[in-house]
Amino acid sequence: MIKEIEFLSEGATIRGLLFLPETKPGKLPIVVMAHGTSATIYMVADKYANAFCRSGLAVLLYDHRNFGRSGGEPRQEINPWIQCRGYRDAINFAVTLEDVDKNRIALWGDSFTGGQVVVVGAIDQRVKAIVAQCPVFGEKPPPVESTRDNFKIFSDIFSHGSVQRSPETTTGPIPVVSFDQVGTPSLLEPIQAFRWFIDYGGRHGTNWVNNVTRVIPATSVPYHPILCAPFVKAPTLLMVAPEDEMVHANYSVARQAFELLSGPKQWYDIAGGHFGLLYYPGELYEEASRVQTQFLQKWL
Repeated sequence: MIKEIEFLSEGATIRGLLFLPETKPGKLPIVVMAHGTSATIYMVADKYANAFCRSGLAVLLYDHRNFGRSGGEPRQEINPWIQCRGYRDAINFAVTLEDVDKNRIALWGDSFTGGQVVVVGAIDQRVKAIVAQCPVFGEKPPPVESTRDNFKIFSDIFSHGSVQRSPETTTGPIPVVSFDQVGTPSLLEPIQAFRWFIDYGGRHGTNWVNNVTRVIPATSVPYHPILCAPFVKAPTLLMVAPEDEMVHANYSVARQAFELLSGPKQWYDIAGGHFGLLYYPGELYEEASRVQTQFLQKWL
């Protein structure tokens, strides 16, 4: 069963879908999901949600603030802190649902949100499992060390700190993807990104727009998910592509983040680059969804 849902985050109405198994023997564990850079819920994330639901898990899948069917201004603007707070507010909504076991909550993220779920999972102790596929931990390690003092600042920013845009930390508006990086540069440069977004985003009903602004607020500690990795106690699956085309999904940096995780953890190499597991139907999707489902069932 799939229901349309709404909840509030940072003054905007967030819209998405709630997936519930047909048979509900009791309170259900729930997976809270949001897609990566500019993508929307109907661009294969819903296929992962269906797979998890078939295994007996509830799923809350939503469009980020400013994207897809969700409200929020400026449209098409990515602010990582605002999106992290979106996960928090999705959890706040999920625990109010009568079918949901508030003590069995997992987060799922892809690409840019693959880093965000590590941030949220480190700060919000309600999170009991994390799945991050092709996560973005940065092109290089952070310019500061991962310390408890930095983590405290991260937690304060997450909770109530200012995360407003500034010209120095804003990129765009520019196309999300382009086939011509000389004539029309885009945020995501690899041709593989162009191929996937135009294929899946161009389908009827996705509400995807090939335009984006990325904001990295100027804070006392730079936004960098790896700084939170040592404080993640929840079981975490990192599904990483050794031949990832996206420079900010650097394989070695992801490995550094993995080694820093303090809770139970699983590393899984997957072929196909950054977008291979986002083609549905497909062997890589089947492999990824099977491994992720097994991980979630084990820890929830």
